[in-house]
Amino acid sequence: MISTSQLLLLATFSLLAMQPVLAQERERISFNEGWRFFKYASMNEADSLIYDVRPEILKFDDSNNADAKPTDAIEVKTRQQVLKPWVMPTGNDFIANPSSRYVRPPGNPGEDFPFVQPDFNDSDWKIVNLPHDWAIKGPFFTGKDPEVGGGMGRLPSHGVAWYRNSFTLNQADADNQIYLDIDGAMSYSMVWLNGQLVGGWPYGYSSYRLDLTPHIKVGEENQLAIRLDNPPKSSRWYPGGGIYRNVWLVKTSPVHVKHWGTQVISSNISSKSADIAFTVALKNHSDKTQELTLTNQIFELDKNSQISGDAVASFDNKSVILPKGEESELTASLTLKNPKLWGPLPKQQPNRYTIVTNVMHGDRQLDTFHTNFGIRSLRFDPDSGVYVNGQHIPLQGVNQHHDLGPLGAAFNLSAAKRQLEVLKEMGVNAIRMAHNPPAPELLELTDKMGILVLNESFDSWYKKKTPLDFHLIFADWHEQDLRALVRRDRNHPSVIMWYIGNEVGEQYTGEDGARIARQLKAIVKSEDPTRPVTASMNWAKADFPFTAAMDLISLNYQGEGIRQLPEFEGTDRIRTPPSYPAFHQAHPDKVILSSETASAFSSRGIYLFPVTDETSAPVRDGRGGDSTSHQVSSYELHAVDFGSSADKVFKYLDRHPFVAGQFVWNGWDYIGEPTPYYSSRSSYSGMIDLAGFKKDRFYIYQSEWRPELPMVHILPHWNWHGREGKITPVHIFTSGDEVELFVNGKSQGRKKKGAFEYRLRFDNVRFQPGTLKAVAYKEGKKWAVETVKTSGKPAGMRLSPDHNVIDSDEEDLSFITLDIIDANGQIVPTATNEVKFSVSGNGRIIATANGDSTNFTPFPSPTRKAFSGKVLVIVKSKNGQPGSFTVTANSEGLESAHVKINVK
Repeated sequence: MISTSQLLLLATFSLLAMQPVLAQERERISFNEGWRFFKYASMNEADSLIYDVRPEILKFDDSNNADAKPTDAIEVKTRQQVLKPWVMPTGNDFIANPSSRYVRPPGNPGEDFPFVQPDFNDSDWKIVNLPHDWAIKGPFFTGKDPEVGGGMGRLPSHGVAWYRNSFTLNQADADNQIYLDIDGAMSYSMVWLNGQLVGGWPYGYSSYRLDLTPHIKVGEENQLAIRLDNPPKSSRWYPGGGIYRNVWLVKTSPVHVKHWGTQVISSNISSKSADIAFTVALKNHSDKTQELTLTNQIFELDKNSQISGDAVASFDNKSVILPKGEESELTASLTLKNPKLWGPLPKQQPNRYTIVTNVMHGDRQLDTFHTNFGIRSLRFDPDSGVYVNGQHIPLQGVNQHHDLGPLGAAFNLSAAKRQLEVLKEMGVNAIRMAHNPPAPELLELTDKMGILVLNESFDSWYKKKTPLDFHLIFADWHEQDLRALVRRDRNHPSVIMWYIGNEVGEQYTGEDGARIARQLKAIVKSEDPTRPVTASMNWAKADFPFTAAMDLISLNYQGEGIRQLPEFEGTDRIRTPPSYPAFHQAHPDKVILSSETASAFSSRGIYLFPVTDETSAPVRDGRGGDSTSHQVSSYELHAVDFGSSADKVFKYLDRHPFVAGQFVWNGWDYIGEPTPYYSSRSSYSGMIDLAGFKKDRFYIYQSEWRPELPMVHILPHWNWHGREGKITPVHIFTSGDEVELFVNGKSQGRKKKGAFEYRLRFDNVRFQPGTLKAVAYKEGKKWAVETVKTSGKPAGMRLSPDHNVIDSDEEDLSFITLDIIDANGQIVPTATNEVKFSVSGNGRIIATANGDSTNFTPFPSPTRKAFSGKVLVIVKSKNGQPGSFTVTANSEGLESAHVKINVK
């Protein structure tokens, strides 16, 4: 049976059959459909086609403090054949020194293994489409000593698995180059084509290309087989499993622009003009010398990344004689008049351009390549921060892991865009990629949406944080991974700096660690001299050589101080006094920013008593936490032991205006790392929960980051049956400067924000059923009003989709919020009713979620309990057909709810 993707490939590769050799244009074809998938039941049953041997895990507690000191690697000796020598040459293009590149040994490991053979019968394997995360459907591991603990999300991401797919090429492609592009595969991927080991890449977050051309059979079926090996205890968060990003087949002429072979550098930028320098790397795979001409034109891009209008400028044509098998870099430059600059919203506009490169042989066009870019200037002022196009931009950032909540690690454009849109609503203008290269499409989104990016590479170097993490391959692969990251992403205007590490153990090793940092920085600078390079530091002090090695100072938690409360005295944990002034004094020429702040946490809609009088406090039983229910109070005053509340962070930033800004840990909850309760399965530290519902903390950031937005937010909810007459503090977040609070119409007083005060506390309010009303003022004028009412009992449900119309491509999603409501249509914030979803028509349910970090119902389940009154259901079209479908929610004792989704 021929899959849809195979039919597409046959049709596409046949279109140009009558054109002469070397005249075919580049094609990039999605290769996501119709894969066959098989996963071994256990690591012990897996085949022996391993990349390399690994150390034995004797003991590891994944609930260690997140800032635990990394430790030395364990040396392992090889006692069996490993495939590493055949895989290493894949990265040769990213090794600068030719003498350090790898030579493939003779032989073809795995050639006799059944899974790589074209005639292997895989009909009983599961059919999947990519991107695919094999672990997200669960089931979750529960209880003590699970195979996968809370740190990695209690999901079966570990294991060995295979993917198989095939394609057929027309005779017209006999002289073309055929490449396989893999945007991300978790992890230790190795690829066979027609029984030949082509290559692979161990780091699961790197994108890479393989040249399939030497092993292609034109006019016959070509069989691909990809082996993945995802180790246990290899990550501090949920890594996902599988080919979790897009895969492409790329066809080019033998003479073409190399993979990630262009670079645009803008300089002398103003509203009147900008100098544009453009570099193009060419490769000649043909069997003879080629006389070539390059034409390069600049076009504007519209909001949909489509060329808009005629060329706005043209570079001078370039000629080159390129011998067979050789490469060449050509450079061109021009001055663009009246450029439309790229800048972050809302202060600026994310205007973008593309350079269309045509590679010509006489009057024949051999290749066309588009390089999207933006024109913007960056300036880093050590006394005030970051300037984009001459305008000061305080960094209002968050950290983001790569999973998409109930969808897992499998990349989805709709879900990624939704995350960014909600963050922008909060006031975010910058994202730090924690702690690995993102999906390429995510940077396309940040370019379009005007969001600044800190692009990060590694969470560890030589020293390990978990037994089987990146430290195992750092020595062999750090140069290739870094160069691949920078080449792939250097033309994205949203990327403003490169991060070479996060809280790495080499902070502790003095000059030795600094030397490694300088080596890594030099690699990045050789690929991109225009952006600063740094690493985040949670322990290195102002006078350390590690700190001095960085282009700018990037601090995790140190600015506000780490574990400064008396209860931490005498412990062996990291304890650091508030450190912004010390770093500024020691490095007056360097910008300082906080790459991680806060690490506050909460469970949406859960409020625990008593409420602390402190501005920022750790969590303990009776002090914001409950180790029985494994929930954390949403009064938003509590943080991890090494962190701080939002209030405390804002105070320290306001006191030190030379700090460029902050990146809060973190924007959205993510799977894994469920501090402080590692019996759970996902984090508590997001301002937005795993389902995408806003926590109260969302609004304190919105009140500071969007001061022009009239808003006021009340917490807690006002459903407290059994607390009548008891003190139930009410806290207010507002972009105003003053608030009057009313309980059932009676004023509780009018309070004004003091210096370094970010919430207004009415701590002596006693609960009585009814209505809370907050009236906010700004400069004496009424600014915003919010009311919170005591609801009745659950009576029904309300469904609210983020999109009523979706595309029929099976990738576009609608995220539907279900609220449990009373007879008057008011949300019941304490409701925990179990809800069952169903779909009639041309749609299907992908996942459900409720934002509860303790919930172990598998994400694909159509049945889920509400958490604090809410449930999310994610749906999409099926069969790629237009039409419509209806989503229905049922719950015992409640009136059903329905919503119609149209498919275009």
